[in-house]
Amino acid sequence: MASPASAAGPAGKNGGAEGDSPGRKLLAVTACPTGIAHTYMAAEKLAQAAQALGHAMKVETQGSIGAENVLSDREIAEADGIIVAADKDVDLSRFAGKRVLSVGVAEGIHRPERLIRDVLEAPVHRGPGAGAGGGGDVDLFGGAGSGGRERGSVYKALMNGVSYMIPFVVVGGLLIAVSLALGGRTTPQGIVFDSSFWQSVNDIGVIGFTLMIPVLSGYIAYAIGDRPALVPGMVGGWVASHGELYDSKAGAGFIGAIATGFLAGYLVLWIKKVRVPDFVRPVMPIIVIPVVATTSLGLFFIYVIGRPIAWVFEHLTSWLGGLTGASAALLGVVLGLMISFDMGGPVNKTAFLFGAGLVSKNPEVMGMCAAAIPVPPLGQGLATLLRRGMFSAQERETGLAALFMGCFGITEGAIPFAAARPARVIPANMAGGAVAGAVAGLAAVQDNVPHGGPVVAVLGAVEGVPMFFVAIAIGTVVTALMTVTLMTVGRGPSVGAAAAGSGAASAESAPAGSASAPSALSGHLTARTVRPQLAARGKEAAIREMAGLLAASGAVTDVDGLIAAALAREELGTTGLGEEIAIPHAKTDAVSAPVVGFARSDEGIEWGALDGTKARLIFMIAVPGAAAGDEHLRILAMLSRKLMDPEFRERLLSAEGEAEALVRVLEEVR
Repeated sequence: MASPASAAGPAGKNGGAEGDSPGRKLLAVTACPTGIAHTYMAAEKLAQAAQALGHAMKVETQGSIGAENVLSDREIAEADGIIVAADKDVDLSRFAGKRVLSVGVAEGIHRPERLIRDVLEAPVHRGPGAGAGGGGDVDLFGGAGSGGRERGSVYKALMNGVSYMIPFVVVGGLLIAVSLALGGRTTPQGIVFDSSFWQSVNDIGVIGFTLMIPVLSGYIAYAIGDRPALVPGMVGGWVASHGELYDSKAGAGFIGAIATGFLAGYLVLWIKKVRVPDFVRPVMPIIVIPVVATTSLGLFFIYVIGRPIAWVFEHLTSWLGGLTGASAALLGVVLGLMISFDMGGPVNKTAFLFGAGLVSKNPEVMGMCAAAIPVPPLGQGLATLLRRGMFSAQERETGLAALFMGCFGITEGAIPFAAARPARVIPANMAGGAVAGAVAGLAAVQDNVPHGGPVVAVLGAVEGVPMFFVAIAIGTVVTALMTVTLMTVGRGPSVGAAAAGSGAASAESAPAGSASAPSALSGHLTARTVRPQLAARGKEAAIREMAGLLAASGAVTDVDGLIAAALAREELGTTGLGEEIAIPHAKTDAVSAPVVGFARSDEGIEWGALDGTKARLIFMIAVPGAAAGDEHLRILAMLSRKLMDPEFRERLLSAEGEAEALVRVLEEVR
C-alpha cells in the first residue's frame, strides 16, 4: 500500500477528470489536534486520490512530536498547489506565492478528489501580509481561505495561550515559594526578607508571574491573528493586569487577559480585511497593524472596560465592609468564594485587601482569607493525583507544581486549570474556598500577617493552627472531588484531554512493511481481545464493553479508570472516523502495558462520524500513562492508514468464524 509521504500517480496515467491537467505536482499538509488517526487517514486518502487522478503528491503530517515527511523548499517551489487539511494551526508563510487551499482535516478524509480539483483554482497565498492589504482571503472561521494561519476554534486559541502561559506560572510560582520558605519571615506587614539574595529570587519569581498574564493574552491573539496580533495581545494583557492604569487597586487578572487576547486577535483579523494602497501593504503586518491594534485595544480597555472593573472593586469593598457584623461562617463563605473566583483578579484582590486591612483589628477575617487562599491550587493538584488517567503528563506535572505553590499561599497556581476549563474548575475552586473560609470562621482562626497558605502557620503567624489546617484540608478535598466529578459528568474539554489528544496526534511515520514484516499489532492484540460481535448498541456501552474485553489481556488494572479516560477523550472529539470505523483510545495509568482490542457490530453504532456512517469496525487502544516511546502512536498511525483500504475493511466485515479468523486478517496491519 502506498505511503502518503511518497504516493504519486505517473503523469498522464489514469487521466484526471474532465478539465483536469494530469501530471501536476501537488503537496499537502494534514494535522489534527485530537488524534493521529484523522491526520493519517486524511494523508492516505489524499495520496490515493492524487494517484487515481494522475497527479504526484507528497503529504506532510504534523503532530506534537514534530512534522514528518517535511516538505522541502524545492518541493514547495515546484508545486502546482498545496492542500492544508488541518484542524490545528499550520504556518502557511512558507507557501507564499503558491496556490493554497485550507480546509478541515475531515475534508481531506471525505472529499479528497474535490480538494485536488479545487486546489488548482485556489487563490495564491501572498504570505503573512496578504490579508493586510485587502487580499480578502482570510476566513475568520477556518474555511477555505489562504490568508495567514488557519483559524481554529475559540477553544483552540485558548489552549494556545494556556500552553505558553504554564511555564511562567510554574517558574514564577516555584521561585516565589522557595524564597518564602528559605528566606522569609512574618511581620505585621506580611512576609519579608532579611537576605538580599532571597529578595532577589522572590523578585525574579514576581517577574515570571507578572509576565504570565500578557503571555496568556498574547498567544491567544497569536492563534487567531498570527504574528501581527502578538504585540497587541501582550500589551493588552499587560494593561489588563495593571489596575493602576485605569484607577483600580486590582487588575483584571487572567479573565481580563482572555478577553484582551480574543479582542486583539479578532481586531487584527478585521484590520487585515481593510483594503489599502499597494505601497502600504508591505508595512501593514510589521508596523500598521500592530500599532493600530495595540493603541486601539489599550485605550479601549483603559477607558471602556477598566472603569467598570474599578467600580466593581470599590463597591465590593464597601459591600464587604457591611458584612463584618454578620456571622463568622457567612463572612467566611463570602470571602472564600471571592478568593477562589478569579485568583488574582479584582474579586480576589477585593477579598484579600479587605482581610489585610483588618489584620491589626480583626485577624479572624484574615484567617478566613488565609485558609481559602491555598485551596484552588491544592485542590487542582490533588485532582491530578486522584484521577491521573484524566490528565496528561504535562498537566500532572503542573498539578505537582500547583501543590507546592498552594503550600505557600500562591493562588495563581490554579490559573492554568481554570483558564483551560473555567466552567468546571472555577465552581470547584469556589466551593472548596467557601468551605475552607466557613470552617476557619467558625473556629475563629486568626492570621496576623497579610498572607495565606500553610506557610504562614509554619512561620508562626496563625493562632488556632490545628483548625486552620483542617479548614484547608477540607476545602482542598471538596475542590478536588468536585473538579473530578464535573470533568466526569460534564465531560467538557480540558487541558488534560487536549494534551492527551495532542499527544495522540503525532507519530513516527513508519513505512509500509513487507509481507514478512511483523504486524504493528503484534504483542498488543490477541484472540482474547477480539470479539466477532458486540452486544452494545450505543457508544458509551460499546466503550464499556470494549474495556471489559481489554481486561481479558491481564494488562488492565482499573477498568473504571480506563472507561473514564476513553470517555474523556471522546468528548474532546469523536473517534468515529467515518467509513464505518471508530478507534476509541486512551493513555492512562489504568493499564500496565499497551493493549489493543477489536470488535464488530453488524447493526452499527452511532459514533458521531462526520460522514454520518455508523461504526461497524471498532478498535480500542490503551497504553500506560508513563509509557516510554511512541509505540501506541505507531499502532494508531498504521492502523488508520490500513483501514483506508476498502478491501481490507471488507475482509474484516466478512470474515467468518471465531476471533482467530479476525486476528489473521488484522495481522496485515504493518
